[in-house]
Amino acid sequence: MATLGDLERAVMDVLWSTENPLSANDLRDRLHASNRDGARDVAVTTVLTVLSRLEGKNFVSRDRSMRPHLYRSVTTRAEHTAGLMHEVLGTAPDREAALARFIGSVSPAEAQTLRELLGASTPTAR
Repeated sequence: MATLGDLERAVMDVLWSTENPLSANDLRDRLHASNRDGARDVAVTTVLTVLSRLEGKNFVSRDRSMRPHLYRSVTTRAEHTAGLMHEVLGTAPDREAALARFIGSVSPAEAQTLRELLGASTPTAR
């Protein structure tokens, strides 16, 4: 799974926070408004370069049927996060120890959520 640089992450944060596709100008304006990672000074050409890289990494898709082109995220933030977690877990020589360490570090509320999610994914006996 490809990693994201600071500006790529800022662009993805904007795309993940909206349901509608955005133009590069819209993205630039939202980055300026958020003042994230020094993004307030980003030129639209820089945003287009970042979008091109994100498209190459399969993070965004571009609608070329109109001008300006519109961009949307290919996956959700949750899907991306889950992919990163699977990737990191896949590098652990002892997956069980890594999972145990992770589970031991979550809050009680997160542990309850994990229990509920695991219970919901367990097949019921017939």
